[in-house]
Amino acid sequence: MLRYKVEDFDKLSLQQKELLYYLYEAALCGRDITWDQNYKYNLTVRKILEAIVDGTNNNLNDPEYQKFLVYAKRVWFSSGIHHHYSSDKFIPECSKDYFINLIKKTNPEKLPLMNNESVDNMISFIIPIIYDTTLSVKKVQLDPSKDLVLSSAVNFYEGVNQAEVTSFYEKQTDKTSKTPVMQGLNSKVVKEGDQIVEKKWMVGGMYSAAIEKIVFWLEKAVTVAENAAQKEALEKLIKFYKTGDLKDFDEYCIAWVKDTESAIDVVNGFIEVYQDPLGRKGSFEAVVSVKDMEASKRIATIGANAQWFEDNSSILPEHKK
Repeated sequence: MLRYKVEDFDKLSLQQKELLYYLYEAALCGRDITWDQNYKYNLTVRKILEAIVDGTNNNLNDPEYQKFLVYAKRVWFSSGIHHHYSSDKFIPECSKDYFINLIKKTNPEKLPLMNNESVDNMISFIIPIIYDTTLSVKKVQLDPSKDLVLSSAVNFYEGVNQAEVTSFYEKQTDKTSKTPVMQGLNSKVVKEGDQIVEKKWMVGGMYSAAIEKIVFWLEKAVTVAENAAQKEALEKLIKFYKTGDLKDFDEYCIAWVKDTESAIDVVNGFIEVYQDPLGRKGSFEAVVSVKDMEASKRIATIGANAQWFEDNSSILPEHKK
C-alpha cells in the first residue's frame, strides 16, 4: 500500500470531505471486480495467500517463506498472478512442496474452500494454476499468429474463440448510427450450450453484489455533491450501473465532461480496454481526486504565457507557430 499526502485536505469543507469519503468507499467496493476480470482464479489465489500470511505457524526467517512472501506481494501489487505490464504469469520462487505445506498448515476455515471441497482437492486444483508454466501464461495475448481470445487468460471471454466474438459483435453493431455505443464494454461473453451470450456487469447481473454496494455509496455522494453538474453526472452513473445500457454510459460521460467546476473528481466504472486483446471490454477502475488549487494556478500561468516560451525558445523558426 502506498500512502500519499493530500495537500490542503484540511482546507476542504465538511461537505467536501463527506463526499470524498463516499466516493472512496464506492471505489473500494469494486476492488474484487478488478481481480476477477484480470483472471478467473485470481480471487481464489489471493484468499489463499491472505490465509497463509494471517497464520501463526509460519517461520518468518525461513528463506523459503521469504520467497513465498515476495510472490504474495507481487500478486497483491499486480491484482493477480500476471505481471501488470508484460501480462506474463509469474511463478513463486519457493518450491511447490513448500507452498503446499503452507496451505496444509493453514486453518481450513480461512481457506476459500467450495462446498464439501477438501483441502487436498483445492491444492490439486490451485497448484497448477500457480506453478504450471504452460497454463494461463499470458493475461493479454497480442501475437496476431494466435487466437487472441483463446490464448489470453483475462476473464472477459469463456468458451468462445476470437472469430466467434468478432462475429457476435459485428451482428450487433448498428452501422447506420452516427453515435454508436461501445458494444461489449460492460460484459463478459460466454457460450451457454450452442448460444453465445453476454453477461452484463450491472445491478442484477454479473458482479451485482459489488455493484450494488458501489451504487449505495454513489447515492450517498449525490446528496452532498458540490454542484448541480456533479450531481447530474453521479446520477447518470448510477443509472448506468442499474440498467447496464451503454447509451446511459454515453450520457454519463457527456455529463462528466461538462462538470468543469468541481474541486473533487471521480472515475468509477469500466473504462480502459487495454486488458482486452480485442480492445472492447472495460476494466473496472476507480480514482478519486482533489484539485490542487495552487498547482492549477501555476499551470494556468504557464499556459497563458505559452506563446512567450515558444517565441523565446532555441528551436528552429520553422518549428514555431
